[in-house]
Amino acid sequence: MNNIKRFVSYYKPFKGLIIADLICAFIASLVALAYPLIIRKITTEVIYLPRQEGIRHLGIIILVFLGLILAEFLSNYFINYFGHVTGAKIEYNMREELFGHLQEQSFSFFDNQRVGQLMSRISNDLNEITELSHHGPEDVIISLVRIIGSFFILIFISPVLTLMLFASVPVILIIAYFSNIRMSKAYKKNREAVGDINSQLEDSLSGIRVVKSFANEAIEMEKFNKGNAAFVQCKKNAYRVMSDFSGQMGILLSLVNLIVAAGGGYLIINGNIEIADLLTFIIYINLLIAPVQQLIRFTEQYQYGMAGFKRFTEIMDTAPQIVDKEGAIALGGIRGRIELKDVSFSYSEESKEVFKNINLVAEEGDYIAIVGPSGVGKTTLCCLIPRFYDVTDGQVLIDGIDIRDVTQESLRQNIGIVQQDVYLFAGTVIENIGYGKPGASREEIIEAAKNAGAHEFITGLPEGYDTYIGQRGIKLSGGQKQRLSIARVFLKNPPILIFDEATSSLDNESEVIVQESFERLAKNRTTLVIAHRLSTIKNARRIIVLTEDGISEDGTHEELIRMNGVYARLYDLQFRE
Repeated sequence: MNNIKRFVSYYKPFKGLIIADLICAFIASLVALAYPLIIRKITTEVIYLPRQEGIRHLGIIILVFLGLILAEFLSNYFINYFGHVTGAKIEYNMREELFGHLQEQSFSFFDNQRVGQLMSRISNDLNEITELSHHGPEDVIISLVRIIGSFFILIFISPVLTLMLFASVPVILIIAYFSNIRMSKAYKKNREAVGDINSQLEDSLSGIRVVKSFANEAIEMEKFNKGNAAFVQCKKNAYRVMSDFSGQMGILLSLVNLIVAAGGGYLIINGNIEIADLLTFIIYINLLIAPVQQLIRFTEQYQYGMAGFKRFTEIMDTAPQIVDKEGAIALGGIRGRIELKDVSFSYSEESKEVFKNINLVAEEGDYIAIVGPSGVGKTTLCCLIPRFYDVTDGQVLIDGIDIRDVTQESLRQNIGIVQQDVYLFAGTVIENIGYGKPGASREEIIEAAKNAGAHEFITGLPEGYDTYIGQRGIKLSGGQKQRLSIARVFLKNPPILIFDEATSSLDNESEVIVQESFERLAKNRTTLVIAHRLSTIKNARRIIVLTEDGISEDGTHEELIRMNGVYARLYDLQFRE
């Protein structure tokens, strides 16, 4: 019931349209009920009238019939057009709400999610919800009006036959109830299977170059076929339950027809009803069977829709781990002093601490490099500053202000990040650089590209700044992508920079070009550099050596070499030749 109430709440913005839609469904149902009564009137009364009077009555009936046809057409048009549009608007609102909620989630949420499953919830699940949101209320109204209306009309024609007919209703309800429970479980598994296929597809297609480089197409095909087979099995289970339900309903409805035909024949023999009444009764039985079958289809649709809605609410009920506190202030006009005070961090309560009791101060304009063995938490440490993760203990301060006291948006607007794995969006060069400052002019974007040393290679592209660079910038080299990412940060112009091993995967020539771009970008900004290649940070004002025990060394390149500790060993390993 809670899910149903929550589902119904999405109708609220479209209350007027929904009411109009249901009124049209009500009218269409009444019209359908009126047709057999008109035929009964002709067969029981009009044909026995004198010729002239009979023709006059027939003319009136034809006009009434035409009026009913027009009313039915207009009602069904409203239902089919505006009803579907309302369903699409509800889907739009749900998708907007879901996507917005995903945008609010922290890194830890996405660390434990598969993109394909999330895509399935945004697309497939919401499509099923739309069908339910539109057809559900209409099907219920149409079915109820026809069933209740048929009951009163039929009981007027023959109470005995009507009671024989409606004696099957409790049996139908019992079968539907237990079938619903089974179908609900089956359809939920269907949704999960679709999400698994989407995840596998997204993973395989995103890594298609790795797949081909290892000639592992057959392995990917095998993985896909395994997921596809699991999906078919889930479908088979769902169809088995649905077929059981439909088969039972079909037998029951056929038995009802047999009972009515036999009972009606007996009543005619005894003179209790006329043949015209039995014919009308049979017409109404077929009119009654249609909404029962419609309810059966609605049951299937309901299970699909509510299974999707439950998966929708699972995400919506996952509260973001990182939220702005009440009364959070906007961080602006900062100098860029960063302080980590007794900082400890672990990804979850169950996992061990990545590091503990870290103390570090970066003064305004400092250029600090962070080095150390792989896996000691260098990137994680820098992710705490823009608050991608929250510290487990301690504080991160910017200009003496705890970052938990400021809004996330204002905090991240003051921090520029250049990562090793550059993400460029499918689009043009100018669109990707402009992402750093929405609304920037073309002149500002070109100036940022020049500062990043990217202007020359951009103008050499087929369409210059308007060149389409493909998914994830696949048409560009690693050095070119890095320079675009640096241009993006130049355009943003933040007082704090984080440079995360951005040259470790580049060739020597590209590394020199990117390093020069970065040196220009870092000028007069507080800069933290996570370095793998120690040659790139020899000129840093300070070098922090991070190990599993925390910060083990701190000093300039020359000072750390003289200490002959961890840094000296790392340096010796890289430059032994």
